Amino acid sequence: MKERTRIVLKSGKDQSLRRYHPWVFSGAIKKIHGPAREGQLVDVYDNKEEFLASGHYQEGSIAVRVLAFEPLETDQQFWDRKVAGAWKLRETLGLVGNDRTSVFRWINAEGDGMPGLIVDYYGGVAVVQMHSIGMFRNLDAIADAMQKAAGERLHTIYNKSGATLPDKAGITERSGFLRGSQAEGEVLENGYRFLVNWVEGQKTGFFIDQRQNRSLVGNYAKDRKVLNMFGYTGGFSIYAMGGGARLVHSVDSSGKAIHLTGENAELNFPGDKRHRAFAEDASTFFQNMREAYDLVILDPPAFAKHQNVLNNALQGYKRLNQKAFESIAPGGILFTFSCSQAVNKENFRRSVFVAAANSGRKVRILHQLAQPPDHPVSIYHPEGEYLKGLVLEVE
Repeated sequence: MKERTRIVLKSGKDQSLRRYHPWVFSGAIKKIHGPAREGQLVDVYDNKEEFLASGHYQEGSIAVRVLAFEPLETDQQFWDRKVAGAWKLRETLGLVGNDRTSVFRWINAEGDGMPGLIVDYYGGVAVVQMHSIGMFRNLDAIADAMQKAAGERLHTIYNKSGATLPDKAGITERSGFLRGSQAEGEVLENGYRFLVNWVEGQKTGFFIDQRQNRSLVGNYAKDRKVLNMFGYTGGFSIYAMGGGARLVHSVDSSGKAIHLTGENAELNFPGDKRHRAFAEDASTFFQNMREAYDLVILDPPAFAKHQNVLNNALQGYKRLNQKAFESIAPGGILFTFSCSQAVNKENFRRSVFVAAANSGRKVRILHQLAQPPDHPVSIYHPEGEYLKGLVLEVE
């Protein structure tokens, strides 16, 4: 193996890598031997020049995203092995070839040993999002590996990295089709039908990580009045209707999302008058609310993407949940979520606790929720457990 740029850590800064945490922070670096270009494969050593790991270098707080804790070359065989391993796990989970669910996460960054890479699968279409230049520089090899792993189950690959790549290294062509040209389609999730546009939709087009939690909403929905706040394209709403809700109201600030919510409701429940959709800001809707809902879902976008805005995010969660506690009908059920990686379970739960106390309502925890197993979390990288949820009974 040819000599590579060597990253040497300060004394005592090697402990996280010895515990297999996949990040090296810039403040831990003592010196760099050789050129360090954005996206370059580098080797990391401790202060005594003992090898620790190999990974992609990048400018910023996270300086190295680790790919392996042994020397390696990221050749085609490496990517074939990693991508095929991720596909095999989804087969083990019963998601590949499932006749009721055709959408799942194929590659979940650190959870699958490929930090900086997200791939979601939509019934023959793979949507790729790169969060590091290192991954982007291996895009063609990764696409080839995906085609080998999935075979005839994959006909389209769309690279959707325009909004996720760092603004560095002079990369201009950030998004586009690598295979095929299908931009939208209909997918199945637990037998429900959803229209998804992976080119224009948020993230990769659909919030796949709420699949199991949507099923749980369906279990609680019978004969209830349901409010799906931040409803996007109506995932929770469809499950609530399928669970026998009396009425379901979907709220989102995006008119385009609300239009698609209506289409999804009609697709699954033609002519059903129980559902209404509102293109409105959450605060405004809560302020003018006239219905006494007894099942409320709060699934807001990430309030904190970085630690430096953590306190503001926690205040936002507190205010939002307090409005829900104050307005929900007696005996109501509240599903409340945070998808902010910077907000851990303890901080989120504390914000909800303060909101409950401020409302003066008696509240009990029925479930503590997380992302499904196709979004695996490395035991060495707890930050990967980004989705937190609570199901609460409000007396």
